[in-house]
Amino acid sequence: MQKRFVVLSGLILILLVGGVFWWKINLLAVDSSDQTSKIFVVQKGEGVRGIASRLKKENLIRNQIAFFLLIKKLRIDQNLQAGDFRLNPGMDGETVAKTLTVGTLDVWVTIPEGWRNEEIALKLAQDLSLPEKEFLKYSVEGYMFPDTYLIPKEATGAAIAKLMTVNFQKKVTPDLQKEASKSGLTIKQVITMASIVEKEARGEADRNIIAGILLKRLKADWPLQVDATIQYALGYQPETKSWWKKELFEEDKKNNSPYNTYLNPGLPPGPICNPGLASIKAVIYPQASDDWYYLHSQDGVAHYAKTIEEHEANITKYLQ
Repeated sequence: MQKRFVVLSGLILILLVGGVFWWKINLLAVDSSDQTSKIFVVQKGEGVRGIASRLKKENLIRNQIAFFLLIKKLRIDQNLQAGDFRLNPGMDGETVAKTLTVGTLDVWVTIPEGWRNEEIALKLAQDLSLPEKEFLKYSVEGYMFPDTYLIPKEATGAAIAKLMTVNFQKKVTPDLQKEASKSGLTIKQVITMASIVEKEARGEADRNIIAGILLKRLKADWPLQVDATIQYALGYQPETKSWWKKELFEEDKKNNSPYNTYLNPGLPPGPICNPGLASIKAVIYPQASDDWYYLHSQDGVAHYAKTIEEHEANITKYLQ
């Protein structure tokens, strides 16, 4: 019995020693003499297992299981950041792990659909400490494509504007532009109308219908009568700290601006925000209807009307 216990204890000791040896070996640098840097990107929301697997594939760690266990041992799995990291095969496992928890080379920045350039500039100032005017010098309204970007911390306003413009060109493909030309509108006119649809539609179901109504008004040489174009013209509102005035008054609708679509028929001089792909496609593929008017009730539901009388009845019913 005692002999069996000694044997068992010996086996356990061997396993423990072997486990420690395996652990230490697999957390050593892949090649301590290789200091060649690689840029390793951690995606937003990526888990530890996925990160470990890719590190192994890129020959930056020896063993993904050992690395995973190390992350758990150090209790830093919640501290791993998304972004770009400069790593090399000469780093040991613990150095790699801790590097992924500190400042990244790049910063993830999300630009929502419907933001105007000034709103984007403020976001870049907050996230990258880039002076707002540095981005505004190079940005072109309507073509700063809304998306999530991985932006170098030291990027210039010109570089960021170019990054967004290139993304616009990738998303609004030549085939899509060819489809747009069938409508008889130039690409600038399509983007201008899409920017209006982006601000006017409250949901996916609204986009194509509202696009159809506005395009019909445009073709009939009606004033578009879109509040968002006046909001764009009015600009920054200090009292609400917003670039979009929440409630318009009759006096606002008399604003002498080429962007006032109550006073001026046709499209405004250019886009009023940066539309997403769904709004651009809504203008290219609008939904035909007999309606000429629309409004949104307080709960965000769209209500359509064929005549001015029906529209006025909707105003009384849903907005007063």
